[in-house]
Amino acid sequence: MFNKILIANRGEIACRVAATARRMGIQSVAVYSDADATAKHVSACDQAVHIGGNAPKESYLQWERILEAAKATGAQAIHPGYGFLSENAAFAQACADAGLVFIGPPPSAIKAMGLKAESKQLMEKAGVPLVPGYHAANQDAALLKREAQKIGYPVLIKASAGGGGKGMRAVDKPEDFDAALASCKREATNSFGDDAVLIEKYVQRPRHIEIQVFGDTHGNYVYLFERDCSVQRRHQKVLEEAPAPGMTEALRRQMGAAAVAAARAVNYVGAGTVEFIVEQRAEPSAAPGRPKQASAPTEGSEGTPVPSAGVNIEMQFFFMEMNTRLQVEHPVTEAITGLDLVEWQLRVASGERLPLSQDRLRITGHAIEARICAESPDNNFLPATGNLSVYRKPAATSFERGTQAIKVRIDDGVREGDAISPFYDSMVAKLIVHGEDRAQALALLDEALARTHIVGLNTNVQFLRYVVRSPSFAQADLDTALIPREQAVLFNQEPVGLELAVAASVARTLLDERLLQAADPFSRRDGWRAFGVALRRFAFEFHGQAVNAWLSYLHDGTLRLEAGGSSGVLLFEESDQGIALRFAGQRHTVQVYRQGEIAHVFTPHGATRILAIDLLAHAGASQADDGRLTAPMPGKVLSFAVKNGDTVKKGQALAVMEAMKMEHTIAAPVDGTVAELLYAPGDQVLEGAELLKLVVA
Repeated sequence: MFNKILIANRGEIACRVAATARRMGIQSVAVYSDADATAKHVSACDQAVHIGGNAPKESYLQWERILEAAKATGAQAIHPGYGFLSENAAFAQACADAGLVFIGPPPSAIKAMGLKAESKQLMEKAGVPLVPGYHAANQDAALLKREAQKIGYPVLIKASAGGGGKGMRAVDKPEDFDAALASCKREATNSFGDDAVLIEKYVQRPRHIEIQVFGDTHGNYVYLFERDCSVQRRHQKVLEEAPAPGMTEALRRQMGAAAVAAARAVNYVGAGTVEFIVEQRAEPSAAPGRPKQASAPTEGSEGTPVPSAGVNIEMQFFFMEMNTRLQVEHPVTEAITGLDLVEWQLRVASGERLPLSQDRLRITGHAIEARICAESPDNNFLPATGNLSVYRKPAATSFERGTQAIKVRIDDGVREGDAISPFYDSMVAKLIVHGEDRAQALALLDEALARTHIVGLNTNVQFLRYVVRSPSFAQADLDTALIPREQAVLFNQEPVGLELAVAASVARTLLDERLLQAADPFSRRDGWRAFGVALRRFAFEFHGQAVNAWLSYLHDGTLRLEAGGSSGVLLFEESDQGIALRFAGQRHTVQVYRQGEIAHVFTPHGATRILAIDLLAHAGASQADDGRLTAPMPGKVLSFAVKNGDTVKKGQALAVMEAMKMEHTIAAPVDGTVAELLYAPGDQVLEGAELLKLVVA
């Protein structure tokens, strides 16, 4: 076994690997960029080496510097994590040439599976079923368009060297193909340095089910069951769970055997994931477009009933790709198997045999992982940047109930006060729960999300709660279109009413004033009078609506609040659990965090924010200029679709920006005429920077 390893990554996966290494008595070395000088993963390791500037190409992709750091610190092996260099065959070979162990598959396996087109040809020879498509090398645009026509629309354009949803476009009709192809190739070049694509039939109502495989240097292979990763946005996973709802033991064995065959075909070593697209076939008795309801439970791998949860069990699977690394969602597999997959990686890389054979692997319970990201779901999941001024998370727990482990686990690489920068992806943390069954796991996840409080930037925490409670997800009616199908209950919702938001904000203000008064009795603002009633006005803005609330200080000390359409006595008391609040016949426990004039209100039902206007500080806010088009996030300008003098319509695409490794189209906010382009393609811009001037029509 190794004495010291270097972790060639950052964030939560670097912290995750370091934790297992420490448990095994192995020292770890971190590498970090300028932006990550004080990052959590740096302190999680025993040593740390600076390797370059903020951008990945200046640091985490500089593998020569990483190799130098490994040699300088005496590391014997390099764990690549996921992303960055984890699937770079040249880096794996460079590690071997330098006398270092690459904790992953051999370069030949990475190369064989790294290009989607070539890997599909290899899988076809190995007898693994494929989605109909074009996987050849000729990249002539006219040829690709003809192949798409042969396959039949809708089609999916995919970067051959891609992953993580980047370089992928669904095309519904021929007239959209050229623009989608150009965008896909551009994003593929920026992300992977290779613009080659493949074209595939876009499977209707598909599920995304993947199989975790492991191989060792002694020719042994196992599959550690499946994960359902169907809930996606922008082709990137949002929620993952194991085992897959509705999976029969027969189908599990078939998919597991196919995954092992894929691994054997490339002499795979270490942890890998074989991803399948699964087509759901509704039988005649099922409603059109909806799956047939399973009539009986299926059997788990240890004979334990696995509820079908109302999904169609008539499914056909096709090979999609193999990820030659550890996956982001590996914790759900760890939860249901009770294994540490990073430990397996380290043991296999050091030459040991696989710790268990296939017949000794078992599924226990149900696990779900939620990816908590800095983004705005209601604004097309636009990535967000900023500081985690408040970052409160549920405590990690684990207890036994009979033979079942009930767990809440948090994997993160940030701490309160840290910044989410535009240089890396937007994931803040992974929240993993493990219950006796899927129903318990759903309840655990919703409760844990309710106890996750983040202030300082937009996140998808509330959106995740909506997904978990949506009819489709709750009933395990899964496919990759779940989010658009359930959009009526997922977007632009308000889980906290006006009255509660106002009452919570007023209570927070009064509690803060009590603290201030304790330090300075001359700062009293409680409206006390020797007799009569004192009246105090609070001004708010809630979802663009101006609201006045009136607080009456009665002579007997009672507080009476009028807010929205409600009025009543306001009672509140602060404790470790938050503010115990009673108003208008309702009792609530709330947490309120103030960020300037914004009150962030968290309740068991959901979270919201309300602008609490300081009436003494200002009289109003200025109106924005309708002719200004500003960058919604920091990033790089890729292109403009207009020039000076062009007439544009509201909603028309004007520019394309790149931020957090994804492309974002900037649309016209109003009808108008382009007066001036203020930046050129390739320019870096800050959030709020004016990109171009419009003369409003």
